[in-house]
Amino acid sequence: MSPHPTDGLSVPARTVGRRSFLALATGTVLGLAACSPQVKTTANAEPAEKLPSGAPPPGTKLTVAVRQTRLQLEPAGLKKDLAFTVSEWPNLSAGPDIIQGFRARSIDLASNAGIPPIQAKAIGVKTRIVAIQVRPLPIYTFATAPGTTISSVADFRGKKIGFSQGQAQGVVVLRALKAAGLKNSDVELVALPSTQFLTALQSQQVDVAPLGEPSLTKYLDQYAEDGAAAVKTDVVDLLTVLWAPVEVLDDPAKAAAVRSFIPLWAKGLVWAWENTDEWIDTYYVKDQGVSAADGKRIVASLNKPRFPVSWDKAIAWEQETADLMAEGGFVPEQDVTDLFDRRFEGLAAQSVPAEYRETS
Repeated sequence: MSPHPTDGLSVPARTVGRRSFLALATGTVLGLAACSPQVKTTANAEPAEKLPSGAPPPGTKLTVAVRQTRLQLEPAGLKKDLAFTVSEWPNLSAGPDIIQGFRARSIDLASNAGIPPIQAKAIGVKTRIVAIQVRPLPIYTFATAPGTTISSVADFRGKKIGFSQGQAQGVVVLRALKAAGLKNSDVELVALPSTQFLTALQSQQVDVAPLGEPSLTKYLDQYAEDGAAAVKTDVVDLLTVLWAPVEVLDDPAKAAAVRSFIPLWAKGLVWAWENTDEWIDTYYVKDQGVSAADGKRIVASLNKPRFPVSWDKAIAWEQETADLMAEGGFVPEQDVTDLFDRRFEGLAAQSVPAEYRETS
């Protein structure tokens, strides 16, 4: 989830230029890219041929950065089914932070959008996707800075846009510009991690930036009177994924733990959809600090959870995203096929009722 409006700017913003991918140093994974000699476009090592069956061995531990699942397990009655020890639940969700955690071997499994695995591969961090949720409706809205007069993406020309190339928000920007017939050079892309978008908008460091909920609601509640507004688009960030470092999936005990976690992840999302009042109180009110009324409005705007039986469409969308990033000069060209560990394909879909399965 996006941060609270009180988050501060810890680093200065930098304008993103073409082919500047390895030159950025923002204190996140972009900084790692700047100093790492490991930039590669080669395929990751092939996964083990067979997925371990049965429960994880006693003593198996994973560090899991999936905050929503952590909060869903108890009220959904799923905690008893957790078949391994979660040594830690890091409260991290931004793609660059997760990639750093993978690289430091401090995170074993995480949930993100589809772009962080592309970014990870571009800097030589070997990971794979093990579960997929699809979201056919937009989840990000462009918020404008106080005092601006932006009413559509066409008005972005010449404006400063908050841009995090290693996160879903970055691809939303690129897709929105392309759909509006604008080139990246028609705007000023300001390099910032998404955790800094709110403060950058407040301080008018950028003119516009994509925000998700509940950050969008918090921001507009505070700054709409000063002229801040929301610009909606049809741009979809299709994928939410569970992903893990290759070395975790190559460990039979940890791979078994990951396999056992996937149904809990999917069932937790279904529970939240079917028990909105309890989820609003648990997550939006108590964890994220928004009002119950705003929580209800946010939940009403969300997508019903959908888990694809086949990953073919997801892989095609991921390839399109990688190609778009490469066109902008942000990552090398890459084949995303090896980002998906298809041993896990369909496990999430099989664990939920048929109405939550994506079969087309």
